[in-house]
Amino acid sequence: MPTENDKPRLSLWERLERPTPPQRQTLSPQRIATTAVAIADAEGLEAITMRRLATELGVAPMAPYRYVSGKDDLLELMVDHVYADLHLPVDREWRETMRALALRTRELMLRHLWLAQLSPQARLSLTPNRMTVAERALSALDGLGLDADAMMSIFRAVDAYVHGAMNYESAVRNLIDEHGWSDGDDLRSELAPEMMWHMRTGRYPTFRRYLHTATRKDDAQWQFETGLTYVLDGIAATLAI
Repeated sequence: MPTENDKPRLSLWERLERPTPPQRQTLSPQRIATTAVAIADAEGLEAITMRRLATELGVAPMAPYRYVSGKDDLLELMVDHVYADLHLPVDREWRETMRALALRTRELMLRHLWLAQLSPQARLSLTPNRMTVAERALSALDGLGLDADAMMSIFRAVDAYVHGAMNYESAVRNLIDEHGWSDGDDLRSELAPEMMWHMRTGRYPTFRRYLHTATRKDDAQWQFETGLTYVLDGIAATLAI
């Protein structure tokens, strides 16, 4: 005979779809997410605890558990909340949509730097708003004669570029902030002794040329958009679309 423990665990989103009893309406998923995102934006993910959340909400410590079972659910709720701000164009050419996906994801990650610090589980969470973004991106590729695997590959290639670029950009920003430096010049000054040792070995002539001739070392926007153009050009050339 099946027991209570044999029942499949409902996802956060299935549970939230259920009607909420009237006495619980003073607290809502929206209010929980808004408060948690504000804490993370100001202080980082490490500041997020269920107790801290309850304190900021002005509710009993166990009250948020009516909606989220713990921090994993909370992070999923936060991700969904911020992805509601990522809107992609409708009925546009595939390249325009993919470009918008990349640029607007970068903007989102700059507004919420903690997105680059998520655990793999939270990063891969299937939330309604993230699914909406994926659906819109994939629909822009539909009708180009591509099979489903190719469409998903293109979507993931653009997504991987964005997150790879933003992991580096976020790491640089965090390092500068942690040490109280002003900008990239301060960072390079601190790294100069180590970099000079590497350059004196003579093993890295091309990197040395970059150090002496590059003019956009701190232009993160240009670097991101240029790299994105190469990615989209490569997709277009490979698939002749």
